[in-house]
Amino acid sequence: MGILRADFHGETAGSSASTMRIVAVANQKGGVGKTTTAVNLAAELAQGGQRVLLVDLDPQANATTGLGLGHVDGASIYHALLGEVPLTAVLRAASPAGLQVAPSSPDLAGAEVELYGRAGREQRLREALTTVADFDFCLIDCPPALNMLTVNALVAADAVLIPMQCEYYALEGLTQLLGTVRRVRAGLNPRLQVHGLLRTMFDARNRLASEVGMELERHFPDKLYRTVVPRNIRLAEAPSFGRAILEHDPHCAGAQAYRGVAAEFLRRECRP
Repeated sequence: MGILRADFHGETAGSSASTMRIVAVANQKGGVGKTTTAVNLAAELAQGGQRVLLVDLDPQANATTGLGLGHVDGASIYHALLGEVPLTAVLRAASPAGLQVAPSSPDLAGAEVELYGRAGREQRLREALTTVADFDFCLIDCPPALNMLTVNALVAADAVLIPMQCEYYALEGLTQLLGTVRRVRAGLNPRLQVHGLLRTMFDARNRLASEVGMELERHFPDKLYRTVVPRNIRLAEAPSFGRAILEHDPHCAGAQAYRGVAAEFLRRECRP
């Protein structure tokens, strides 16, 4: 499995507690638990007293509906990206207290075409986020593609958190994503760091999953989260109830895992 090539030497995830920390949750491969991670990490951080903004940058709007906000009829992140409204005008409160969401809508699928040819199109999200200041963290749920929306997220972010399944094709996708991160850092956002890699939907009975997990440990010992998110039916069904797992079933294995993820996230951020 000699597919991984990356060098993260010298990167740190820490940040001053006086500014909002922006973390993109990204993986161009679909079905890896990206939205599940963004939603449940945001909810766990808010439950712990952090002020959290979750930006749903995926036209499928799964993070929006997964938190019980329903389909958006009015202004959404799409309108904020196009500069039609300030980002503060689209925010909606979610549960638990302390969590707010910049909701998505299917209109967002057309944003890439509408931004084509516009000056600074890669920086629209960063500009929109300058209008909000009352948060400790902003998590961006990216679409499962390396498109202009994902580039906007990487340009806006201080760091990227990469959820991934432990399978061979996931390693290929990781190599591509890390290449994109390097290019964005070189040309558009020099402060962008890799916050960490998170193993999701993990089945310890699967030999390949264990082998890929060991490969990740060997290549990314400092970036790999120690916490592993298992396959868990309660975690998978929570979005259909419009709730984060901590409210759907706080005692299940998935909820315990994301509590661990949130604790590790804060340790990496050097925040209480």
